[in-house]
Amino acid sequence: MNYVVMDLEWNQPADGIKTENRELPFEIVEVGAILLNEERKIIGEFTQIVKPTVYNEMNEITRNLIHLRMKELKQGKTFPDTIKEFFEWCGDDYIFCTWGSLDLVELQRNMKYHGLEPLDYRPFPYLDIQKLFSIAFEEDRKERRSLEYAVEYLNIPRDIPFHRAFSDAYYTAKVMAEITQEDVFDNYSYDTYHIPKRREDEVNVLFHDYAKYISRGFADKTAAMQDREVTSTRCYICKKNARRRTNWFSVSGKHFYSVSQCEKHGYMKGKIRLKKSEEGKIFVVKTQKFINEEQVLEIEAKKAALREQRKSKRVLRKKN
Repeated sequence: MNYVVMDLEWNQPADGIKTENRELPFEIVEVGAILLNEERKIIGEFTQIVKPTVYNEMNEITRNLIHLRMKELKQGKTFPDTIKEFFEWCGDDYIFCTWGSLDLVELQRNMKYHGLEPLDYRPFPYLDIQKLFSIAFEEDRKERRSLEYAVEYLNIPRDIPFHRAFSDAYYTAKVMAEITQEDVFDNYSYDTYHIPKRREDEVNVLFHDYAKYISRGFADKTAAMQDREVTSTRCYICKKNARRRTNWFSVSGKHFYSVSQCEKHGYMKGKIRLKKSEEGKIFVVKTQKFINEEQVLEIEAKKAALREQRKSKRVLRKKN
């Protein structure tokens, strides 16, 4: 399997949201990519300017960032021709690698606008190199750094300027080459531009130290949180029901937490994130991970503090 390390640049309305096309708020104007083999060695390069069809003026911020002028863009290829050529260049057996998740979202949004076949009809795996850099080099494994920070941190030579599609793909590939722990690349992400349509298509995947579940769409938050699979705390190792120690509770209304105990494998933290799909449906990304007693107490303290906070608010409302 090869790796397609991709980066995109896009334009937006020159006058802000006044002339924004809601179907295409960001129009791709450049595609850049590096093709790596299984040993993560460079075996191909792709770069193409894309001729705009929606926004015919450059947004000032975009122009200053990528240093492209509309005159140059109008000499590019159309988006459909560019994408056809790009996928032919990608080959048949590859996985996308990007810095963050936005490029795949905007690629698919542009493809949909131009009436092209989707990359997939359900969530698919890709490698988020921004996340992998954090796992490999950050102590907390959660910090999300800029590409420039990663290049500087790893002492990668700055051969070409940043903020063009090809150069950012090139530097992302260079960062990949510096990640020598092979197990880091097991931490792939899932693109959710297209969510599962049916229960049978829902995603259940087991990683090294946690499990992830991606649900189908629901009409609203209430319907999602009433679904048994969504709120299940079944042990992802032995598949047996775990005894609920802390029921699901929410801090923000979008994130829910719980603690359960499997008799065989110990305490398990559950986290639910409610998200909205492109079609306006509510879907769930649930992760489950085994934790220690100290972490259990931290979650329970968070729930207790939240309960006290809500109690205080109720008292204040009664007084007023």
